[in-house]
Amino acid sequence: MSERSQIERASTAAGLRRRRGRSYGPYMPPRVDDEVRRALETGRARMVVAGLFMVLAFALVGGRLTELAVLGETGAYRAASHSNADSSLTRRADIVDRNGEVLATDLPTASLYANARRLLDPEEAARGLVTVLPDLDYDKTLAKLRSDRTFVWLRRNLTPREQLEVTALGIPGLDFIPEFKRVYPHGPMLAHLLGYVDSDNTGIAGLEKRFDSKLTSAADPLQLTIDLRVQHILREELRRAMLEFRAKAAAGVVLDTLNGEVVALVSLPDFDPNHPGKARDAARFNRATLGVYELGSTFKVLTAAMALEAGVAKMSGRYDATRPLRVARFTIRDYHAKRRWLSLPEVFIYSSNIGAALIARDIGAARQQDYLRHLGMLDPLPLEIPETGRPIAPSPWRELNTMTVGFGHGLAVSPLHLASGVAAVANGGVRHQPTLIRRAGAAGERPGQRVFSEATSLQLRKLMRLTVLNGTGQNAEVPGYPVGGKTGTAEKPGRRGYAGASLLSSFVAVFPITAPRYVVLAILDEPQGNESTNGYATGGWVAAPVVRNVIGRMAPLLGIPPVPADAPELRRLQLDIPMEGRRLASY
Repeated sequence: MSERSQIERASTAAGLRRRRGRSYGPYMPPRVDDEVRRALETGRARMVVAGLFMVLAFALVGGRLTELAVLGETGAYRAASHSNADSSLTRRADIVDRNGEVLATDLPTASLYANARRLLDPEEAARGLVTVLPDLDYDKTLAKLRSDRTFVWLRRNLTPREQLEVTALGIPGLDFIPEFKRVYPHGPMLAHLLGYVDSDNTGIAGLEKRFDSKLTSAADPLQLTIDLRVQHILREELRRAMLEFRAKAAAGVVLDTLNGEVVALVSLPDFDPNHPGKARDAARFNRATLGVYELGSTFKVLTAAMALEAGVAKMSGRYDATRPLRVARFTIRDYHAKRRWLSLPEVFIYSSNIGAALIARDIGAARQQDYLRHLGMLDPLPLEIPETGRPIAPSPWRELNTMTVGFGHGLAVSPLHLASGVAAVANGGVRHQPTLIRRAGAAGERPGQRVFSEATSLQLRKLMRLTVLNGTGQNAEVPGYPVGGKTGTAEKPGRRGYAGASLLSSFVAVFPITAPRYVVLAILDEPQGNESTNGYATGGWVAAPVVRNVIGRMAPLLGIPPVPADAPELRRLQLDIPMEGRRLASY
């Protein structure tokens, strides 16, 4: 091999050794400078940090886009209306009846708003919105869209179809806020009890107002004493009577005598709490608890109980009803007067105002007021809704007032006041505060206050049973379910005294009278007699049939067994008195 070839082979081998990072013989690789190495490491670190920053930035942007797509422009919404944002995210607890039937609940909805600064063409947007939401006013909507504000409400609580149609418009600047809408599945059925909420889902009437904080903070439903089935029956029968007798209004109560639980409570006319803004003032007014009235002869139940309990009257006692009773410059008369002496049972079943006034005079003003106070007749009821009326009592309370209160004039109370008082008379003499809230335990037991003895209670049950059998309440009798009760027909007070043509006609019943469990009260405001009532519009003709129909329909639903006509407990209530004709003193 030539010398030149040997030199080339040695050079090639040395090059291979250098590329493999190896050193053979005397060859030494070049040394890398430390500064260059540090620069390379710094560059690599910066690239890693920049990459992480870009990943984080993309994650934030993606999350924000997702939030805007799903929830709308919540940032602008909160900045513009912080209070609305809070309320929109709060779900109210359900309200249910005693059997768990839903009476009020929240449904998730979407509410429409606009960021006016993002709108490209406010006129076009307004035209599109009024096309899919016809209830919007074009001019008002356009003014909002031209306002240059980042948040303006356009429509609250859209239906899913409405939301879809607005979305299909594809207008930038329009978006939705998730909210809850309060819904009342049974419409006006319990309007006066449940009340309603405002646009921010805050309770402003009825139970919704009274329990607003509880409903917005609790998950469990608020359970009422109301039985939806009985509520439906009572409302339907009252409406039917209103139409038949052309009454201007009506009210009714079904009350459990054993614990004061309100099983049904109706005030007519009523309204739809789903649309409270459309209700007239007369429809919003709760006549069963807020309205106070002189309820006429139904008060004779209380007067007779007071007299027997105080020992100032006996069942054999007699009262002079031969002529009208003059007290100072006033005259107390009977409607279709008997014009003879009447026993206490006759005063009751014939509904004699003269006899009741004489009995009340024997009771005396102080003792009468004491009994009425213990029965809760002189104070507002501590019921669980804000709409409760304060009784209107005489001041000063003279002897004349004592006598007129004895037959239900001169003292104005709510229908629920009266039902509670009659329950205390019939259930053995114990008064329970009326309540709308269901309590757990044995039949919802609640403590009560004794007002009358059991002996007095039994005597009054006899009188109420006799009234239905032979007196003014015969139209309330229900086959198989013995009823006791009392009619009431009160002339309504006017500017110039009492208006004889304007009546408040009522009937209050207890059933089964053999073992009182429920009080049923029906009241019609200014009913008009017709051919079926021989032209009469008194309580025995127009209100007693309502109670009869309610009891006949509700008793089987509540599992109350019929009472045989020859049952010993029914015979125990028999009260034999001489009957001199069937013409009644007052209906």
